[in-house]
Formats: sequence, structure tokens, C-alpha cells
Amino acid sequence: MQRITIDTIHLRDDDMAACRDLLRHGSKTFLAASLFLPKSVRDPACALYAFCRIADDAVDEGEGGHGAVDHIRWRLDLLYAGTPYFHPADRALGDVVARFGIPRELPFALIEGFAWDAEGRTYETFDDLIAYAVRVAGTVGVMMALLMGVRDQAVLGTAMDLGIAMQLSNIARDVGEDARNGRIYLPLDWCASEGVDTAALLARPAMTPALARVVERLLQKAEEFYARADLGITHLPGSCQPGIRAARLLYAEIGHVVERNRFDSISQRAIVPASRKAWLAAQAMMGGLASQTKVFAKVAAQGAHLIDAVMALQVAPVQHAGTASLKRPWWDLQQRLLWLLDLFERLERREAEERAQQLAQQMQMRAQRSPSAVGGAE
Repeated sequence: MQRITIDTIHLRDDDMAACRDLLRHGSKTFLAASLFLPKSVRDPACALYAFCRIADDAVDEGEGGHGAVDHIRWRLDLLYAGTPYFHPADRALGDVVARFGIPRELPFALIEGFAWDAEGRTYETFDDLIAYAVRVAGTVGVMMALLMGVRDQAVLGTAMDLGIAMQLSNIARDVGEDARNGRIYLPLDWCASEGVDTAALLARPAMTPALARVVERLLQKAEEFYARADLGITHLPGSCQPGIRAARLLYAEIGHVVERNRFDSISQRAIVPASRKAWLAAQAMMGGLASQTKVFAKVAAQGAHLIDAVMALQVAPVQHAGTASLKRPWWDLQQRLLWLLDLFERLERREAEERAQQLAQQMQMRAQRSPSAVGGAE
């Protein structure tokens, strides 16, 4: 077995600034939740999420398809060889995986999930969908736990469960957006049993009672994974629990909004208001430490090989601040919450402005393509 010792991590300030800037524009919910993590976890986590953001955008927005996936794999190969690609996120993540003993199987599984996106893969059963969620989100949950010094097999399994739950929430929210982009992530056998015509959904996305039942079923499954993850959160370092609990509550609320919208994620997008986000973040921060209940939950079968890869490494335990770090004076908590509320409100306004600009651009493009815009046919 290879033995890796975790020591104090020192990421370059300019690299970290670049990573945080990437997250401000693409992962606002994580960035906000990360504010409640200790710096010893927050900085490495930002490096991890920044690289994930780059990889996801390269596949989703680039024109390379599998070429983009191969490029990201090449960058990971360089990173694990100790000669990272000349990008701040690559340099930062290279330092993180070396110091925290993150096996290469985890980020490479994440990229495999992106490759499935590139090929437009669909998922026949819920188990097939979980295999996808393990790759694109469960891996991130496990890597986050490793940054916190967690090496217990069962607890790592619940970290994977949290990533899966978050992904299911996102899928339920994005049914309409995905369909308009020619994608469907809902289990096809569920759709067939409820009478959802997936071809018609892709051709002309529209909400139906049958589709609502599928979305409802997906969110029920998400809640099961959130419940399993809750057991693992109590076994995290005390200083890390509020931040992870905040992320859990914020993502679960997406599904709750979809439910309040009668599971209609076609004609409207579930948006959690800034005031609600701040309230949930307050609940996470002030919730204190839950009692530790032994975790007996099994690791999701689709991700067991990834947990095995972690367990094959022997890593010296990392020390994080304990419960004392949570005992902040009330005015410090109040100041943080007021600042967070202001942050959410500013981000919400920015998102609304961006959506308005995109709509205006789409209308302008349609006008340019119409016959009247070019003088019509003679």
C-alpha cells in the first residue's frame, strides 16, 4: 500500500483567487455554502470545484464533444504526474490531490460521467441513473469528505449519497431545460410505466400529469438519499458540519420548490429566493452538532469500486478545528448572516439581468432570421 501524509496545504493566492472567480460565475450555491467551511477545507474545496466547473463547461458548452473529454483526461494525467497544465485550477487541484491522497479513480470517474453527457446517453432504469449520478456528483461528495480527513468507509458512502441526492434534485429541476437541449435524464422505464412519451417530450417539451408523477417519484428518491447522508454529516469534523449541512439544505430546497410548483419543471424553473437561502444557511449554522449515530448504510453498489480505491490508500489523519470553532459570539454570526443575505440578493439580481439579456438576444436572433427582417420574399 502507498502511504501518503497530509500536511498543511498552502495554495498560491493568485491561483485561489482565480478558482473563486470561476465559482462566482458558475457555482454560486456551493460558493455560498463553502463560506461556512474552515479555511483548511474551503480553499482545497474551491480548487476541486473550480476544476469540476471547467470540465463541465468544456463538455456542455464546447463543440469538441469527446474531444473535450479527452482533453480534460489529458489534463488529469498531467496533474497526477506532478506537471499540471498551465491553468490556476490545474495547479491548485494538483496540490490538493497529492496532499490529501485522492485516488485518480475519483476524478476520472467524474470525467467518465461528463463523457456520458457528451454522447447523449439515456438511462433505462433508476439504477442506471444512479450510476451516472455517482460519477458526476457522488465522486465530488467523496472527495469533499477526503478533504475533511474522513476515511471511514460507511461515512464516505453517505458522502456519496449526498452527492447523488443533489444530482437528483438538479435533474428534477432541469427537466424542461434538458429536454429543450435534446437531453433526458429521467429513467426511461419510469416514463414508460407512467405513459410519458419521451420522443414527444424532446420534440416539444410540455408538462403533463404523467410527467409530474415521474418528477415526484424522482424527488422522493432524492429525499431517501438526503436522509442517508444526514447520518454521515454527524460524523464530519465539527467545524465542517454547518457548511455541509447548508449545502444539503440549499440543494434539497430546490426539490421542495419543484414540489410547490406541482412538479412542473417545464414551464417554470425552480428558484429558491434569496431570503429563503439565507434562512436555510442560518439554520445550518445555528443547528449545532447533532449526536453521532453509528452509520450502517451500505455504499451505493454503483460506486463501491470508488470507495475501495480510497480504502486502498493509508493516509495519516488530518486535524481540523473541532466544536470550539462553532462558538462564535452572536454578533459575528449576525454579521455573517447579514452579509450572506446581501450576497444572495446581489447574485439573484445578477442572474435576473443575465436571463433578461439572454432572452433579448434570442428575440433579436429570431427577428433577424424572419423573412420580414430581410425584406421578405419578392
